Amino acid sequence: MEVTAAMVRELREATNVGMMDCKKALQDTEGDMEKAVDLLRKKGLSKAMKRSGREASEGMVHAYIHAGGRLGVLLEVNCETDFAAKSEDFQEFVKNVAMHIAAANPFGIQREDVPQEVIEREKAIYLEQARESGKPENILEKMVEGKMRKFYEESVLMEQAYVRDPNIKIQDYLNELVAKIGEKIVIRRFCRYQLGSE
Repeated sequence: MEVTAAMVRELREATNVGMMDCKKALQDTEGDMEKAVDLLRKKGLSKAMKRSGREASEGMVHAYIHAGGRLGVLLEVNCETDFAAKSEDFQEFVKNVAMHIAAANPFGIQREDVPQEVIEREKAIYLEQARESGKPENILEKMVEGKMRKFYEESVLMEQAYVRDPNIKIQDYLNELVAKIGEKIVIRRFCRYQLGSE
């Protein structure tokens, strides 16, 4: 049975697990949604969803300075316990995400963090480009939606492809760590500094 994007999206919404893990689970279970959920639960990946209500007040702040001192990132990532914050896996994750932010320059962590005026400007540009293509009016909105989805994939940290492994998104990388450590983990905030730019 063919695994469609809609099926992957449905499983992702039900489990809060990364797209690639959902797709693999659906392929392994030949498209059976219930079996795919069970498979993800066995792997521990759907724990991420259950942990979303818990408090994450421990963690670490990490400063990454790129070679040459012209680019730096200050990043805060939280978890539930001091024990997890001191683990090698957690610390490696924080360092890797800080390096990713330096390289990929996201607007924010989630879509909501992108300023509304930036979103409006992008939509206006994409609408104009769509109109120039000569396509019918009813198709234009779909074209703009597709371009905005691509914009978010390039501009929002959780939706960006991880620079060290472009096959996964930062959200997938985070979910893997949650499954491994067994705690809620939150990328709280970051600030990226580049010499000579505002």
